Amino acid sequence: MIARRPLLAVLAFWAACGLAPPASAQRQAATKAMVAAAHPLAVEAGLEMLRQGGTAIDAAVAVQMALGVVEPQSSGIGGGGFLLYYDAASRTISVYDGRETAPAGATADMFLTAGPSRMRPMPFPEAVASGVSVGVPGAVALLDLAHKEHGKRAWKDLFAPAIDLARNGYAVSPRLADWLKRITTFRDDPAARATYYTADGAPKAVGERVVNPALADTMQRLAEEGPGALYEGPVAEEIVARVQGNKRPGTLSMADLAAYRPIKREAVCGPYRVWIVCGMPPPSSGGVAVLQALALLEPFKLADDQPNDLRSLHLIAEASRLAFADRNRYLGDPAFVDVPVAKLLAPAYIDQRRKLISPDKSMGRAAPGDPNYPEHGTSHMTIVDRWGNAVSFTTTIEQAFGAQMMVGGFILNNELTDFSAVPQIDGRPVANRVQPGKRPRSSMSPTLVLDKDRALVIAVGSAGGPRIIGDTLQALIGMLDWNLSPREALALPRILNMNGPTTILEDVPSLTAKAGALRSLGHEVQVSRLEGGLAAIRRSGEGWEGAADPRRDGLAKGE
Repeated sequence: MIARRPLLAVLAFWAACGLAPPASAQRQAATKAMVAAAHPLAVEAGLEMLRQGGTAIDAAVAVQMALGVVEPQSSGIGGGGFLLYYDAASRTISVYDGRETAPAGATADMFLTAGPSRMRPMPFPEAVASGVSVGVPGAVALLDLAHKEHGKRAWKDLFAPAIDLARNGYAVSPRLADWLKRITTFRDDPAARATYYTADGAPKAVGERVVNPALADTMQRLAEEGPGALYEGPVAEEIVARVQGNKRPGTLSMADLAAYRPIKREAVCGPYRVWIVCGMPPPSSGGVAVLQALALLEPFKLADDQPNDLRSLHLIAEASRLAFADRNRYLGDPAFVDVPVAKLLAPAYIDQRRKLISPDKSMGRAAPGDPNYPEHGTSHMTIVDRWGNAVSFTTTIEQAFGAQMMVGGFILNNELTDFSAVPQIDGRPVANRVQPGKRPRSSMSPTLVLDKDRALVIAVGSAGGPRIIGDTLQALIGMLDWNLSPREALALPRILNMNGPTTILEDVPSLTAKAGALRSLGHEVQVSRLEGGLAAIRRSGEGWEGAADPRRDGLAKGE
């Protein structure tokens, strides 16, 4: 269900931020530019850059750096991400891959327990809070490349809001307070304990102040020296020392950090009704899975249904089941495995897979298809600038508080746990197995929707691990099929199927009342709590309308 927080605590948070509390039903609209992100202070940082004549990329750098300060459990300079950039003048999309990479010393069995068989994965919490899980961070390198190509403001100026927040302090948000209570092992890190906990070791509460001078110093260095300050020199040396000195040490080296490069890729795009939907290609599985699900659903005329009618819930779950079956078999880093993207999206293949969807019965667990048939802590931001350029950027350190190790005021990622812990299944190599230099499969799904003339219609994406795919899919259906506003679409109760149980991701009476009907169609139904993480901006007349997921602390704001 949507996290319901005590009203006084929420009001205290907004007052401590120096902002008025948003009205949840308020329409967020703008005529010039807009930022939607998971924390109001990060949104303000982005808007400051836009007001100073910056582009959407300039704002994205400022938002990411601010998120790394005020939302440390979800993203930061110790992580990575995927970014889509829409150039309004040329109506083209640039794709930036800043996914973390496995170090040269990584091995396929490094997440297996010690012992004779070496076949049992180590307990997931142990894998996460370890040096083994840390990949080479890519977010800073990604943003540097995108800024060189599309920025207008000086790189060093983009760090000013984040440096100010880190050095002078900010109020603990409801969501950060929740995670500090949940991840009790985070306080074992000395720097974390000194930063996010009180003198008696209690997690700081909503509205209490956090000051992080070490992070301010690191960001000042990045601002003045550029991204090399993260990949070489004292900061890099401290990263390596923490990873290799962990009780479960990893192999990350100075050479691994120095060798990191972001990659420019081609967007994966496909038609959906009268629109063109574009997403992130492999190593993310998000773009392919969202496009597969939309293509599978297109003939069913979801616009004839009301939002979350039984028929649409069933069809969305079944299409998602098929997309996840293929995701789990075929998707991985294209530098290491052959990912048949075109074949997985081919109309003939989609038509073949669609035949497995029955309108009145669930197929149960789906097998992956044969694409040779003839011819998943994360945060998201969406930004539009005064020129109509746009960013859809999903950024992550993986689990809440990543590998639970702080260096220079920031938290190291645990992205390598996104690899498959088991390198082989039934004697067949797993596409997402660990290999040196490889980028782990992701579910991040930054998405842009264009009209037939390639003008921007929607920028959307989400946080949430593998749930990202389903959340993004439903937000798109809400806006495109049911013509909902971003606020309405992002507030929809969610349904998800990852080729297993059909999960209703909120305890909402109007949705859970349909659980029995879904079971009668053969679905195994579960009801689960969801934190969410969507952010969206949609064209509205001559301006823009936006929203951030009401389940988190963020908002959309423009001018």
